Amino acid sequence: MNTYIFSSESVGEGHPDKVADTISDAILDACLTLDPKSRVACETFVKSNMVVVGGEISIPKIGKQTPIGTVINIEKVIRDAIRGIGYTNDDDVFHADKVFINNYLTPQSPDIAQGVDAAAAEGKKHKEQGAGDQGIMFGYASNETPELMPAPIMFAHRLGRELTRIRKAGKLAKWLRPDAKSQVAVEYVDDKPTRIVNVVISTQHAEGASHAEIEKFCIDQVIKKVLPKNMLTKDTEYHINPTGSFVVGGPQGDTGLTGRKIIVDSYGGMGRHGGGAFSGKDPSKVDRSAAYMGRWVAKNVVAAGLASKCEVQFAYAIGHPQPLSVHIDTFGTGDDAKVLAAVLKVFSFKPADIVSQLKLLRPIYSKTTNYGHFGKDDADLTWEKTDKAAALKKAYK
Repeated sequence: MNTYIFSSESVGEGHPDKVADTISDAILDACLTLDPKSRVACETFVKSNMVVVGGEISIPKIGKQTPIGTVINIEKVIRDAIRGIGYTNDDDVFHADKVFINNYLTPQSPDIAQGVDAAAAEGKKHKEQGAGDQGIMFGYASNETPELMPAPIMFAHRLGRELTRIRKAGKLAKWLRPDAKSQVAVEYVDDKPTRIVNVVISTQHAEGASHAEIEKFCIDQVIKKVLPKNMLTKDTEYHINPTGSFVVGGPQGDTGLTGRKIIVDSYGGMGRHGGGAFSGKDPSKVDRSAAYMGRWVAKNVVAAGLASKCEVQFAYAIGHPQPLSVHIDTFGTGDDAKVLAAVLKVFSFKPADIVSQLKLLRPIYSKTTNYGHFGKDDADLTWEKTDKAAALKKAYK
């Protein structure tokens, strides 16, 4: 038997990096609501009682060089995003109504726009829409969970989502605060998840909550409620707030930056990642749209039964409409060459086609920010559909 242990982590909405991601995606959605053709690259920095946003935004509907602040109330978008997370307690240093906001958003460079737009430009070899940047992207799927995702990351997300649900309901554990992290280690035997070896939860709490109370609550009301009972054994270890007190959290306790949780956002380390962050970027940026495309392809390969797990990789050059390479790896569970041939028959990897096929010019991105961009049951997240499985089966034959 081949036995190994694999761990993945997730973070809550109040984690500083996720606060930054949430703000960036909220600004993106505000722009797409105003004009679906908006070009957005928004980065956020949070620390103590301060928010800094910067990046490049152009909204064709109101003129590419028009300052965004004249058409969208950026401050309100930011404060509403923070309020939605839950930083509204009287003792919060980072508070939705009290943070200082510095706005450094400017229009997108026309040099970038001409390479990406579906139009001719000097030095550009194609009139089609090109990729918004060079880079490599990966998509992954596995049949070990109903979501066709790796078990460790899905289990870690479940814990964080349940902590947030309880906190926002406001009936139990009123000492819960927004910042939190979770981690789950799963033992695999012959590549099948068999048991949970250990679980880690670190959750911010109000002053005065005892460690014993927090520990009992997290084990009984969170872990044992949302993780598979048959995978929790007498040997499973629980590590709850291992440092003891966790009162100072969020941006008060640590710095947050957009795009620092890319493994949490994708496959928990089980599938590879191209390195580009997702949040705050409109779908002309292939860091985001092509990663969604990769997930759609890989998930449909597994859903079609062509492999038990699948990873797809492809690469782009800025301004170029076709991928420079496409690679399939089924890790010995399928015929890589035949799967690749079927994939290339069924899917188009052109940036414009990705946006069209997945309907990405919609303000849907705040739904993706927390608890992973993949593995969610939401009709708006089109890359989670398995609507191409039948076509892949036919092409494969």
